[in-house]
Amino acid sequence: MKGRVLIIAGSDSGGGAGIQGDLKTVTCLGGYGATAITALTVQNTLGVTGIVEVPPAMVAAQIAAVLSDIGADCLKTGMLHDTAVVNAVADALEAHGANIPLVMDPVMVAKGGAALLQPDTVSVLIARLLPRATLLTPNAPEAAALAGRPVETFEDLRAVAHQLRALGPRAVLAKGGHIAGDVVRDVLVDADGEHVFEGPRIPTRHTHGTGCTLASAIATGLAQGLALPAAVARARAYVAEAIRTAPGLGAGHGPLNHAHTVAAFTG
Repeated sequence: MKGRVLIIAGSDSGGGAGIQGDLKTVTCLGGYGATAITALTVQNTLGVTGIVEVPPAMVAAQIAAVLSDIGADCLKTGMLHDTAVVNAVADALEAHGANIPLVMDPVMVAKGGAALLQPDTVSVLIARLLPRATLLTPNAPEAAALAGRPVETFEDLRAVAHQLRALGPRAVLAKGGHIAGDVVRDVLVDADGEHVFEGPRIPTRHTHGTGCTLASAIATGLAQGLALPAAVARARAYVAEAIRTAPGLGAGHGPLNHAHTVAAFTG
């Protein structure tokens, strides 16, 4: 295994997103995943029906325990849910992981529509974690919520990516999967300018966990020493194949095939 990734996120009982999807992604790309669980969710492919928050002190203690012993080459945050948890994570990272790259996936709404971030927490997220982030990975609705403006076209997405980068993260990958069209285009804005990534839209309902998976795949690439554009390109290819070969589980938004990279071992 090469590349240690500490994942700070919520648990998905359905196994497709959150901590479970993240760990599968890191492992299947050859990295080592450790975790700090921020919340337990009751969910399957049809949606989220319950959330139990982990006490903020427990979240911080998990972060400290991992970083003081195993260490990490990259950090990845997902579902943080409320203000107390965001503050606990920010404090813990300042104390134990100040120089470790951070991929921040601003998880706000589940695929089925359930809110995963309290509305009054958005400003705290922007103030405490965005300036700390190496990369912010919002989809179009998340980018719109963070920027306070609608995102309906790719030009909107590009503009918001620049706006969000001005808030402090070193780079922003604004994802265009929610924008209509046969081609999905994402835009990475960093110190070198813009990098546009595109690929054909795959017609399927099995897209649960795509955001978590992409962010964790990028974090793994950074942990393994890839430059940011190369890490994004590899992660997008990994997610596209995981969608294309999805196992078709559940009656709603089904999970991806995270294990397509180990098919040679499973037959």
